[in-house]
Amino acid sequence: MSRYAEPMARLIEELKKLPGVGTKSAQRFAFHILRASEDDAAALAEAVRGLKAGLRLCSICNNVTDVDPCAYCSSPTRNQRLICVVEEPTSIAAVERAKGSQGGYQGVYHVLHGTLSPLHGVGPDQLRAGTLLARAERGELDEVILATSPTLEGEATAHWLATALRSFSVRITRIATGVPAGSDIEYADEVSMARAMDGRREL
Repeated sequence: MSRYAEPMARLIEELKKLPGVGTKSAQRFAFHILRASEDDAAALAEAVRGLKAGLRLCSICNNVTDVDPCAYCSSPTRNQRLICVVEEPTSIAAVERAKGSQGGYQGVYHVLHGTLSPLHGVGPDQLRAGTLLARAERGELDEVILATSPTLEGEATAHWLATALRSFSVRITRIATGVPAGSDIEYADEVSMARAMDGRREL
C-alpha cells in the first residue's frame, strides 16, 4: 500500500518514467506541482498536451518539428546535398553550436532515433534510416557525415550505415575524435564538436 494518496502516487510513478528521474526527484516534482497555483498546474498540463498534439517528425529527416518539412529541410540557405546523421534530435543543437574553420555547419540533418543495440532488440529495421538511403539511391546527396556518438552502439551504427551507403555514389565521412570516446554527442562542448566536424574522416 502506497504511503501517498492515489493521485499523488500516480503522479510520482509517471514522473519516474522520465530519464534521470528517480523516486526522490519524482516526489520533489510532484509536491512542487501540488504546491503550485491552479493556473501554473493547468499551464504545465496544457504544455504537455500541446507538445504531443503539436509536434511530429519531419517527413524528410525525422527531426521533431511543428511544421513539415522542418526548418532545416525547407531552408533555402542550407546545403540539401550535405547530411549530418545523428542519433537523436537533441544532438542537432550540439552540431549547430559548433563553429569550425568554415564558420559552422551549413548542411541538413537526418535523425535515426536510436542506435543499433542487439541486446535491447534494436536492429537496422528499428532505425529511421529508410529516407536517408532512398535519397542516396536517387543521387540526391554529395556527402553523408556520420555523427553518431563514439560509444560501442554508435560506432556499430556508423559502420552499418557506411556499409549500406557504399552502394551509392556518395562521400561518407565520420566525425573525428574531438568528441571523447564513450560520451554522447548532445553533451559535447562547442570546441570539441567543431574539431570533430572539421576533422571528419573518410569511411
